[in-house]
Amino acid sequence: MPQPSIELPFVPPYEREKALALIAAHAVPGAERVDLDDYSVTRVITAPSGPVAARVELGEASVTVTISSADPHDIDAVASIVRLWFDLDLEPASILDAFGRDPRIGPLVAARPGLRVIGHPDGYEAALTTVLGQQVSLASARTFAGRLVAAFGEPGPDSLMLFPRPAVLASVPLDEVQRAIGLTGARTRTVHAVAQASADGLILAPTSEPVATRAALLAIPGVGPWTADYLAVRALGDRDAYPAGDLVLRRALGVRTPAEAERLAEPWRPLRAYALLHIWTAAAFS
Repeated sequence: MPQPSIELPFVPPYEREKALALIAAHAVPGAERVDLDDYSVTRVITAPSGPVAARVELGEASVTVTISSADPHDIDAVASIVRLWFDLDLEPASILDAFGRDPRIGPLVAARPGLRVIGHPDGYEAALTTVLGQQVSLASARTFAGRLVAAFGEPGPDSLMLFPRPAVLASVPLDEVQRAIGLTGARTRTVHAVAQASADGLILAPTSEPVATRAALLAIPGVGPWTADYLAVRALGDRDAYPAGDLVLRRALGVRTPAEAERLAEPWRPLRAYALLHIWTAAAFS
């Protein structure tokens, strides 16, 4: 049976290479497939009827989404998630207008006017993979995430693995989680605590209230300000989120402390996440 496809238009330009490179760098083995040649990513998305496979292909003026469900409610839900995930509602001219006169960010925006803030289709998964990536390389983080999925996930549609759900992971003994993933004891406890908080009702989504959600994240042992602020960018879709303690950011700004980075960013409100993304991208690709 043919799978339905939908077209989601956006206002060009769009930095497709940068968007897919970011997703590929964080892709979870077994749970996501990224094809840089045809600008596509395939993964499971939670829809009203349950998990569905979605293939998202970035075109020059629209995104094509192919879904393993013909349920209209699933199609609408996936379309909404993908629009937020890929920042498809952005009008690039608004970022040029906001930063065009800024001596630091203006030239970066002019060089890459199609750069978008790439989110995440599952805030809980984003939180766990972010914790797994603390103080290790991206390659190591992907390895840990792949082990987590292989050990505690389950088969999903289109030969993809489902990320282990919060209640399932929270019920696994700590020592079993540690052995399966190869984490330190402290990191294992944080993974477990994130799963437990999510099972108890913590929701990380664009509909979440940013201040209360940040406080809830900081109450989890092992989750600090950088992780909470990074998740505000990727999972909550907060366009003013800004992890001032980020080392790459502070180096690029030529400052030593988060407070100094905060002060420099005051003129960039309420769009500091876009300034952050341009600084990170310039540091990575300069």
